Amino acid sequence: MKRFVLFLLAILVSISSIQAEAAPKWSEIGARIDQTIQQSLAIFDSGDRRGAKEKVNDAYYGIYEKDGLESAVNMGISAKTANLTEYQFYKLKKFMLDETVTSEQVHEQAETLVSMIYESTTALETANLGRGGWASFLPAFLILLREGLEAILVLVAIIAYLQRSGNEKHLDTVYNAMIAAIIASFVTAYLFESVLEATAAGASREVLEGATALFAVVVLIATSAWLGGKSNANAWKDYIQGMVDKTLTTGKAKALALAAFLAVYREGAEVILFYQALFNNASNDVEMIWFGFAAGCVAIALIFFVMQRGILRIPLRPFFMFTSILMYLLAVSFAGGGIRELQEGGILATTQIENSIIPTIDVLGIYPTFETLGIQFALLILGIATFVYYQSRQSKESHTEAAA
Repeated sequence: MKRFVLFLLAILVSISSIQAEAAPKWSEIGARIDQTIQQSLAIFDSGDRRGAKEKVNDAYYGIYEKDGLESAVNMGISAKTANLTEYQFYKLKKFMLDETVTSEQVHEQAETLVSMIYESTTALETANLGRGGWASFLPAFLILLREGLEAILVLVAIIAYLQRSGNEKHLDTVYNAMIAAIIASFVTAYLFESVLEATAAGASREVLEGATALFAVVVLIATSAWLGGKSNANAWKDYIQGMVDKTLTTGKAKALALAAFLAVYREGAEVILFYQALFNNASNDVEMIWFGFAAGCVAIALIFFVMQRGILRIPLRPFFMFTSILMYLLAVSFAGGGIRELQEGGILATTQIENSIIPTIDVLGIYPTFETLGIQFALLILGIATFVYYQSRQSKESHTEAAA
């Protein structure tokens, strides 16, 4: 627990270096987006379709996202509204590049987007979000809680495994990986905010986050398969016999540390950038943001403590099955989030499921697009098929042993 407190302190040090700047009103941000969209339409009307699309990117990455409107809409209105607005940006760019689409249709899509932006800024200013007081506390608290929860689930499973298998000596490796991930997250956020802004497209952040998430999916699935193999009675017996000296191979320790690093790194840079936006839009009243941050840290520590104690009480063989399933479900969640980031970065197409009853749930990586839901559905089918196969094989082995 002491090491976990040090981990939270590392988060505090990273976020403490963020400097608040003078904040524009949401209506001013909306007006800047409107102005940039009008400039993109002028470029489009001149015949430069690709230049018009890049100007829309300036509105999205350089204003909507950078100035915190995206996160404010997500936290202050709804994830669905944020998702639909992002999709409208995508539709406008797609229409601009499609030579079969008329100029009137492009202008219509632009008007729809601007209308959605103004509706959101009006709702935010009416709610006084991000202007200080409790309206600053809630997003600061929820951002840290939401982004930290996914990382905690991975960390709890890894730490509990090391404790249950008698490999506490490798806990330092995992905790060091967590601290390193916080540092790497801050460095990444700083690079995108201060260095790469002038030389790289705004989509670079989404592409990096998406690639990291998908790499984490591979690591989590591999870890899930390894843990799941220990739930088999014979495999567990052989594993315990091979651990008389209670040591873990260097490769396995590094794999677990890598899973911990990716779980924290994936969320860390996003948390720091979200907080930058909060500070930028809080005028001079930032105390409630810090209260929200402190409350989030306490909530994360309590969740970590309760979950860790709960997992440690699970009998050994069911413990491995439980942690294996948990890792796999997290991989499914990360897959949806990773594909979503690549869509926002313009690497993958977005096929929105129109008028869908499927909600947007960021913490689960659920978004109403065919691409995100497709990979998650495929992974779930693969996971179920694998589970059924291993259960069937274990049943046959049990019958064979009983017959012998």
